[in-house]
Amino acid sequence: MHGDIGVNMNTQNKSNLKTALASWKASGEWLELKGHQIFVKDEGPSDLPVLLLIHGFPTSSWDWYGIWDTLKSRFRLVTLDMLGFGYSDKPNVRTYSIHGQADIVEALVAAKSLDQFHVLAHDYGDTVAQELLARQQQGVGAGTWLSCCFLNGGLFPETHRAILTQKLLLSPLGPLLNKLSGYKQFSARFSSVFGEQSKPTEEELRIFWALINEKDGKHIFHNLITYMRDRKQHRERWVNALHNSTIPLALINGLVDPVSGAHMVARYKELKCRLDYLGELASIGHYPQVEDPAGVAQHFINFIDGKK
Repeated sequence: MHGDIGVNMNTQNKSNLKTALASWKASGEWLELKGHQIFVKDEGPSDLPVLLLIHGFPTSSWDWYGIWDTLKSRFRLVTLDMLGFGYSDKPNVRTYSIHGQADIVEALVAAKSLDQFHVLAHDYGDTVAQELLARQQQGVGAGTWLSCCFLNGGLFPETHRAILTQKLLLSPLGPLLNKLSGYKQFSARFSSVFGEQSKPTEEELRIFWALINEKDGKHIFHNLITYMRDRKQHRERWVNALHNSTIPLALINGLVDPVSGAHMVARYKELKCRLDYLGELASIGHYPQVEDPAGVAQHFINFIDGKK
């Protein structure tokens, strides 16, 4: 059940990330899903297996850039910027919820006529995937899942070690914190959840920040962060989805992540949730697909190929 791959640091040429981001945006499309304009990317031959990728907070589908080309050789890749993220609409309302995001993902599945597909999720996207997995088990989900792989995320609210900023955003001080926070504060907080040897470059940080600020997105952080309450309220449903899964489940985890690293993996094992594959990245933090894209891609392919 355990995949053990040595850390393969991201050595790809990062010198033209702005050009790559422009290409990423240009090759995407906006679909109206549940009344909102949602940025979507759909690439790869139609005869390949489909992989649906669901990103985390506070970033976007761009998080998958480092593993995109590797996975595209094996899958038709479909991803989106969820509502409030990246290039998608960012309404300044208090009605963001995990269930609402799950509805949008299912609308995408319907719009693309996806029948059977694998799922790869991260962080906030893990929680969306848990809700969608619960719907699959109820027989009311969109399409048929073949497998699901979780990268670092708060699968269990009791092991989610929120950083101070997340706690403050959830408090009555949230709107004020939004106004006072700028790039300097963001870059320090964001870098703190990465591994010591795999910190994001200045250019990477600038791109993450620019995507957050698309459509004035920084000012809705306090509305998006309510997912932390959702996790507590729906814990039983979402943890049961992991227990009751009839499809293969995998974890690929950056173990030094202070938010959901080795301690989350330990809790997963303790609760005896279904686990068909475990890939551990010893010195990687909260964003394994950014910090060690080669390692994540190899673990994921090993999982799909049934390797242990």
